[in-house]
Amino acid sequence: MPFGTRPAPSRFGRLLPRVAVAAAAALALTACGGGDSDTGKAAPAKGGESGAAAGAFPVTVEHKYGSTTIDAAPKKVVTLGLSDQDAVLALGIKPVGSVDWFKEQPYGKWSWSKDLWGSTPPQVVGERDEYNMEKIAALKPDLIIAQYSGMKKEQYDTLSKIAKVVAQPKGSEDYQATWQVMTKQIGKALGKDAETDKLIAGIDARFKAVRDKHPEWKDKTVTVGEPYEPGKFSAFSPKDPKVIFLSEMGFTTSEAYRTALGKENVADLSSERLDVMEADRTVWLGTADTEAAMKADPLYQKTKVHQEKRDLFLPYETPDIGAALSFNTVLSIPYAIDQVVPKLEAIK
Repeated sequence: MPFGTRPAPSRFGRLLPRVAVAAAAALALTACGGGDSDTGKAAPAKGGESGAAAGAFPVTVEHKYGSTTIDAAPKKVVTLGLSDQDAVLALGIKPVGSVDWFKEQPYGKWSWSKDLWGSTPPQVVGERDEYNMEKIAALKPDLIIAQYSGMKKEQYDTLSKIAKVVAQPKGSEDYQATWQVMTKQIGKALGKDAETDKLIAGIDARFKAVRDKHPEWKDKTVTVGEPYEPGKFSAFSPKDPKVIFLSEMGFTTSEAYRTALGKENVADLSSERLDVMEADRTVWLGTADTEAAMKADPLYQKTKVHQEKRDLFLPYETPDIGAALSFNTVLSIPYAIDQVVPKLEAIK
């Protein structure tokens, strides 16, 4: 099966866009109009106000499809990026709408964000890059954010008839912008630059503390993958959040790994290409079953990284470490650092 066509409804790591804009959506939008009218307030996040200081606006945010000027503090926000809700929550606003990530609810589940959602969940308005335009329009948002996404131009044009839209960052491949860039984009759109800078500085300090404690990790190579069936696995781009997380601890990727991935965010490979995953540290994300299958693979048993016990298997759930790496947001990163660093320290 060619790359990008295999369905993966229950797995967190893979980010293969599947775009389907319903033809009927455009008809629903005509009656809804744009996002400039007073649409009411979203419920504030725990301990914070729902909006930004009026003096911060107007703001103009550049993105993949141009620029968007936001004239007033957004009161009802819909997030369409797979992890965008985290930064919005961290800045004191609860999105009224969000998307599912491979059938997983985007609220009330993850260790790092469930308390901020409280008893006010968002409306689920799509799965990955498939958006339900009618549901989005019915929420009457005044801002739509899609940073960690594969939103297409036709989707952007359709959504722009509903509200102001801040699409994925300019200059980065889809799903490959850094968490800092995406957080800054979100903070600017919400009129909360100062709070955003403080959040980012706090995370940067956490990573620096790890690098200072472990100078031996500097320039050690790392690869990140996910077994998905016997004899097959996915490898993630050096610009994927999971790899970025490790690179901020000092790790790097090899030229061979970068070449194998090219511009793709994720590549599907067979066990015959396990040479791509050889590194000083190889990190696998998945479940107990996929871990057992990989360790039982005769070709994997021959890899140097496995024989020397320099591989690390992280579950997506119970505990949700792999999911935290996949999100790689200002909310999930501190949790991920606390979970992952001791496991890396145990590898000699």
